[in-house]
Amino acid sequence: MCKECGCGESGGNTRLQFTAKGYTPENAAAVEKNLLGLAGVLYVHIHAHDGETTIDYNPKKTKLREILGVFDSYGVEADI
Repeated sequence: MCKECGCGESGGNTRLQFTAKGYTPENAAAVEKNLLGLAGVLYVHIHAHDGETTIDYNPKKTKLREILGVFDSYGVEADI
C-alpha cells in the first residue's frame, strides 16, 4: 500500500501476471527498479530465469502503455 495516499487499500488496483522474454539478471533488476519508480506501481516481482512477472499497479496513476514502455526500453518482450 502506498504510504502517501493509501491507494493499495481500496481495491482499485490491477494485477498483471505474465511471461516476458529477454530478461537478463541485469536488465530484470533495472526493469523492476524503473517500474517501481512509476507513480502508481505498488509491487513488482520478476523471475529472470523463466520470465514470470507480476505487477500490481493503480491504473488511475499509471497507464499500461507506460509500463510497457519500460519493458521496451530494455529490450524485453512482455506477453500481455
